[in-house]
Amino acid sequence: MGAIYFDNAATSWPKPPTVSAAMVDCVREAGGNPGRSGHRLSIAAARVVTSAREALAELFNADDPSRIVFAHNATHALNLALHGTLRPGHHVVTTGLEHNSVMRPLRHLETLGVEVTVVPCGPDGMLDMDSARRAFRSNTRLLVATHASNVAGSVLPVSALATIAHEHGALALVDAAQTAGAIPIDVGHAEVDLLAFTGHKSLLGPTGTGGLYVRSGVALTPLIRGGTGSASAHETQPDFLPDAHESGTLNVAGIAGLNAGVRFVRETGLGSIQAHEQALATRFCDGARQIEGVSLYGPSSAADRTGVVSFTIAGTTPSEVGLLLDDSFGIMARTGLHCSPSAHKSIGTFPDGTVRFSFGWFNTAEEIDASLVALREIATWAASNARGTSWTA
Repeated sequence: MGAIYFDNAATSWPKPPTVSAAMVDCVREAGGNPGRSGHRLSIAAARVVTSAREALAELFNADDPSRIVFAHNATHALNLALHGTLRPGHHVVTTGLEHNSVMRPLRHLETLGVEVTVVPCGPDGMLDMDSARRAFRSNTRLLVATHASNVAGSVLPVSALATIAHEHGALALVDAAQTAGAIPIDVGHAEVDLLAFTGHKSLLGPTGTGGLYVRSGVALTPLIRGGTGSASAHETQPDFLPDAHESGTLNVAGIAGLNAGVRFVRETGLGSIQAHEQALATRFCDGARQIEGVSLYGPSSAADRTGVVSFTIAGTTPSEVGLLLDDSFGIMARTGLHCSPSAHKSIGTFPDGTVRFSFGWFNTAEEIDASLVALREIATWAASNARGTSWTA
């Protein structure tokens, strides 16, 4: 068996062949600047962007494609949402599972007078809903929650959280970096006001792509201002979507690849993708529980998790395990804190972190079984290492 890639939560690999083909076709056939000119190449580029916007709107069941704003990635989209809604004196509620793409902007906004409440999560990565309800105040402006933890794999009840937020007059922002393309998302049914997503993970597109869904009636202050190709006679920023938040030339070739990735996801079926990844996670967890020295983190039920599983092996450090997996078994995984120290504090693995396997559509049951053989060898060595045994593959 060749190399095994278990780092899909960082970026998915491999990509469908249609993704690179769409990017090449875009560069060759649609090399103009969308919205900046009236010639054929500019129009072709605009069509690429429009097609991707429409595909994403259909994926998220958004009524109006113009409510999909393109960004560089989920971090960019989250900053647009956070800085666009929060002001000194506002209060924001978030969770103990958030990625630093949420926590770092919030900690900065805290220095400017925004109040932040972090709702605790349990060692299984699940949210305490009673604590969430009690966290809201009269000045709460925003709830921001990850849809699924990039550490524990736990899926949060974002629809229920959005309902609580609305009962208190607050907006609901969901970080869907780990779920867009892996779990069905209906922004209307979930009553989500803002949804940040990235293109390079489960949407199977290239890096440097992502965006933000903005519900009708939600006004955001632009994070960046500049040329949009529209309303060029005015030196003030357009106030209509998506132009208000898409200053500067878009990553058209990347968006072409994202469009192909989204269409692959839709043709494959989100239900099929979700079931496949959960089956792989279940197969891995069932096998890993039989290996002495391996500790698993996150929900015990496959229904409550994505294809992300974190673990540690007694007598080793995560970085040591990651190196052995790569060098001796050809298994690529992520180790450490995964840019989510808050999540690791919640599940009790801070400051060392964990080894994370994150499964995707192109992973197989045979790869899971091969990884379990590798972990058993490492765990056996780790148990004997205290007696001075050197590692041998």
